[in-house]
Amino acid sequence: MKLLKWLLAGGCGLLFSCAIITVNVYFPEKAVKDAYKSLDEMLLKNEGEKLPGPEKAPVLEPVPPRPGQQSRLFDRLPGFSFIPAAHAAESGDDLAIELGSMPEVVAAYAEMSQRLPALDALFDSGAVGTTSQGLVTVRDKAKVTAQDEAAVAAENRNRKTVIGSMAKAILKITKQEATKAALDQTMGKAAATYAETRREASKPGWWMQLQNGKWVQK
Repeated sequence: MKLLKWLLAGGCGLLFSCAIITVNVYFPEKAVKDAYKSLDEMLLKNEGEKLPGPEKAPVLEPVPPRPGQQSRLFDRLPGFSFIPAAHAAESGDDLAIELGSMPEVVAAYAEMSQRLPALDALFDSGAVGTTSQGLVTVRDKAKVTAQDEAAVAAENRNRKTVIGSMAKAILKITKQEATKAALDQTMGKAAATYAETRREASKPGWWMQLQNGKWVQK
């Protein structure tokens, strides 16, 4: 009976360990940030410009194993690799091209580009701010109209499309399995990185929420 309990406990422990390993996804933060900036420049600020062609995307060469190098146990087990087979290009070109090929992303940027002047005016007045997840929130209801609130809601729908598509592109480019757990984790990090690019692009006086939840003005 004791042996059975030990076996059950060991099995549960192994399953728990597998679950932890499964959601430990690789996130190329620098490449993601560069891709967001490229998309902003090409599709938001300068709508109509073409994305960089595939010939400009860096080619990743396979890294040969060092002499005498032995693989670890986890590297030999399916689904337990800690390091993905291919990492995203450091420049972020691969990710920018991947997102630029998605019609829903191009459509989202086209809509954001059209409301950019009105949205900037709301930021200038202090009526809205950027959350730690990269979305827009109303901070002063006295300064917004029903039309403004509708614009904010539409903006957030577009931003969620971009962030969600970025998460999918990351898993595809880095050749990681697109499980729900991996997608959820990647999307959270993609949202935080998007928020960081928005903070950096904001003007003095604009409200922004830091990752610790605190609101500050730039």
